[in-house]
Amino acid sequence: MTIVMKAESRIGKKQSQLRQLRREGKIPGVVYGKGLDGAVNISVEEKEMNALMRSNPNAVLQLDVPESGQHAVMVAELQRHTLSGMPLHVDFHRINMNEEVRANVPIYAEGESNGIREGGILQIILHELEVQCLPAAIPESIHADMSQLELGDSLLVKDLRLPAGVEVRSEPDSVVLTILTPQKELSEEEKVAQDAELAEAEERSTEANHEEIATST
Repeated sequence: MTIVMKAESRIGKKQSQLRQLRREGKIPGVVYGKGLDGAVNISVEEKEMNALMRSNPNAVLQLDVPESGQHAVMVAELQRHTLSGMPLHVDFHRINMNEEVRANVPIYAEGESNGIREGGILQIILHELEVQCLPAAIPESIHADMSQLELGDSLLVKDLRLPAGVEVRSEPDSVVLTILTPQKELSEEEKVAQDAELAEAEERSTEANHEEIATST
């Protein structure tokens, strides 16, 4: 399904003008890429942008730019306030639908693992997968099937099944998820012994570091 988003022209670049736009529920941004005479300053509705980022941040959009028509674009970057998370600025990259692009696609675990049924703990290591393909072929998500995993097993990037025409750019041997074997409950004596062992290891590490510094000087 093609997603159409309407943009408005933006002339002002002063901070006061940008703050006014945000107060009106809009996000200032730019459109750049092939076929454009430099970056085009625009603004988009914050509600639309937030909805897009929640549902499909890698979607190919038909951005309706005033006096320029519709352009196939992808979100290149969305800057957010470090504390509030409020969107501050968005960059749209104009793309060619006949040229491959790279995108980070979310990974979701699915299936019932025998290892989890036996008390194992699911640990997800990789939450996104970098892929390369034509814009129209970018999947909304990648599903990691863990139904065959036992206690202690891991699922690697190379084990994932991808749609036709989609190439993985992430490291093939990277761990996507693993089923951890649950640790037994330690007794008080075992906990004391473990703490003592960790303290000794840390002390040895500190001494070695001091020796290295003394040697280097």
